[in-house]
Amino acid sequence: MGKLRVALGILVLCAAGSWGGNICTTRGVNSCKQCLAVSPLCAWCSAKTMDQSSPRCDLLANLLQNGCRQDLIEFPTSSVIIQEDRPLSDKGSGGSTTTQMRPQRIELKLRPDDSQIFQVQVRQVEDYPVDIYYLMDLSNSMKDDLRNIQNLGTTLASEMRKLTSNLRIGFGAFVDKPISPYMYISPPEALKNPCYEIGETCLPMFGYKHVLSLTDEVTRFNEEVRKQSVSRNRDAPEGGFDAIIQATVCDKKIGWRNDASHLLVFTTDAKTHIALDGRLAGIVQPNDAECHIGQDNFYSASTTLDYPSLGLMTEKLSQKNINLIFAVTDTVVGLYQNYSELIPGTTVGTLSGDSSNVLQLIVDSYGKIRSKVELEVRDLPEELSLSFNATCLNDEVIPGLKSCMGLKIGDTVSFSIEAKVRGCPQERQKSFTIKPVGFKDSLVVVVNFNCSCSCESQAETNSSFCSGGNGSLECGVCRCNPGRLGSHCECSEEEYNPSQQDNCSPRPGQPHCSQRGECICGQCVCHSSDFGKVTGKYCECDDFSCVRFKGQMCSGHGTCKCGDCVCNSDWTGDYCNCTTRTDTCMSSNGLVCSGHGSCVCGKCDCTQPGSYGDTCEKCPTCPDACTIKKDCVECKKFERGELVKQQSCSRMCRDEIETVQELGDRGKDAVNCTYKDENDCVVRFQYFEDSSGKSILYVIEEPGRTQLGVPIVLLLGVCTNRGVGAPFVPPGYEPGAGTGHRAALFPALRTRAVISCPCLTFPHASGLFHPPAEPPRRSSLFPPHF
Repeated sequence: MGKLRVALGILVLCAAGSWGGNICTTRGVNSCKQCLAVSPLCAWCSAKTMDQSSPRCDLLANLLQNGCRQDLIEFPTSSVIIQEDRPLSDKGSGGSTTTQMRPQRIELKLRPDDSQIFQVQVRQVEDYPVDIYYLMDLSNSMKDDLRNIQNLGTTLASEMRKLTSNLRIGFGAFVDKPISPYMYISPPEALKNPCYEIGETCLPMFGYKHVLSLTDEVTRFNEEVRKQSVSRNRDAPEGGFDAIIQATVCDKKIGWRNDASHLLVFTTDAKTHIALDGRLAGIVQPNDAECHIGQDNFYSASTTLDYPSLGLMTEKLSQKNINLIFAVTDTVVGLYQNYSELIPGTTVGTLSGDSSNVLQLIVDSYGKIRSKVELEVRDLPEELSLSFNATCLNDEVIPGLKSCMGLKIGDTVSFSIEAKVRGCPQERQKSFTIKPVGFKDSLVVVVNFNCSCSCESQAETNSSFCSGGNGSLECGVCRCNPGRLGSHCECSEEEYNPSQQDNCSPRPGQPHCSQRGECICGQCVCHSSDFGKVTGKYCECDDFSCVRFKGQMCSGHGTCKCGDCVCNSDWTGDYCNCTTRTDTCMSSNGLVCSGHGSCVCGKCDCTQPGSYGDTCEKCPTCPDACTIKKDCVECKKFERGELVKQQSCSRMCRDEIETVQELGDRGKDAVNCTYKDENDCVVRFQYFEDSSGKSILYVIEEPGRTQLGVPIVLLLGVCTNRGVGAPFVPPGYEPGAGTGHRAALFPALRTRAVISCPCLTFPHASGLFHPPAEPPRRSSLFPPHF
């Protein structure tokens, strides 16, 4: 259902046209039949009365919106109706009940230029009956081959019964047309013994003879082969194609079964004659593809009919569901490979010089045939086109393919087929057939072309609606009788008054109907246009001459009325290209353009110097950057401040927080900030935006708590002097006496000042503070010479 909606959506876009018009209303149709031919989405309203500005031919939704009743709307739809659908068989029964393709019959209803998709499934069933007809070249060069196949029937049956329990085999032979220049006519003895000149004895030359009809008695095959002898022809090519066409069309003589795979094995070591070669012997009558095997089982028309063409062979092989196997020697395998590409269902194998490998060649070729499913189409009407998608192995859909390879017996493949009609054929019903190559199964497709409206059969002749019977009312429109004019046939050509033309122009001297219509009965009848609708009393208005922006009328955000754009809500401007909405300008902090600009036509115009970005969110040099980000540091790092109280931290602060020991150098886009917190401690952080626009705040781990990396005398001004007495000693430390220069330099530190500096941490400098029971340690606070 989802695919159907997508398809309908595409059709709607096509009906709308790339320029935004409605194709149903722009083609100037004046009948229901013409309307249906415009587009598969066009519908016709057959109501007697309609608003003059509302077209009768329009999209279905528009007609309903304009008030046309559903029962008065002509809108035939295309469809697929499955008429016969037997399930696929699992095994071959050898009877008419075996089904390898489904469905078997469908009906397509198609509107002009419309299409429909249907599915078919094909399965190569197990243990399907097989008929093999062995057609052998018995020219003199195949003498050793004939000896080697005398027991072929037995060995072939043994191998093939591994694949099928129902096998029949037959035999036929060919040489060439028994007429000069293909045969020896001198000396006279050569007529009865073509091998006379080479000192051997062989059979008189023949075109084709049928030796053994298809049988399951494999010993008879061996017996008949042993009875055969070779013959001799004069030129190099043979007449094998004559034999192929006769073995194909003489199905009753050969014994082809309806419910079996048909294999025609063609063995030769030479090239073959084709159509028009018969003219060398004065034979000009084309091959008629009829059966000409006489009572003696010889081809009776060999000297009167030309050789068949490849096209004729392809047609007949397909009709009889025969798979052709070319078993040929390596000297001619390339030629027959070319032939096989033109004949569907044909395989080619390289035959050894004495045919010793023919058994394996037949078995391998049969395996190739059974591993492939290929669809062919017969009798396709010229107005129809088909496209295929194949679903072969692993449910993989392969567009444009109508064959599957590498299959195993029992595998099921499916094909999606789209049928599309061009225009409307005169013959309203046609049919064609789709079938797998070499299968008896087929799908018959009956196509009915919906080109007419049901209201046409209900036309009211000499209707009173048409000015008292001056026309016929057909599908809501008057068809005027000869000599009458007007939408209701209200005017007579004989009563035509030139002064009526003055009613068709706004002022004397101006063009009638703005040169975009005809003045009929004193009223303008506006011409149609492929671009849109022409309206107005004088045809002065249209819906397609408005300004276009980026190829779309009124930017696609409004409608064109009489040359002016009428914008949809939230849009403004001469061509509706400017939105009035500001949601696209809203930044992550909840402010329009981050407070650094204004929203113009849906885009931020950054007015704050140094600001940039889609929402002016990037402003490394803005004077208030530190102030804004300070609140985010307070709420996200220390969980305090106004944003925490307002519970708006996550909404206002989208920044990423990272705790660091030192603020690194991140280039010109980084801003270093410092502020005092509520404890009067110094907080240092860095505001940085990376190339992707992500905002990162790098914050020093503890506010104001830095290692004493400078002489302590410089830090005394930062701390608060709270009295006189014992010096301040960090917890866990004891006062030290100090030695040398240290004691002389800081005597007051040990005896007079009590220093309180909660924002600082002190290392235990040797001689100033040390843990109990620990020896003095050198501090990095002072240089070694202290």
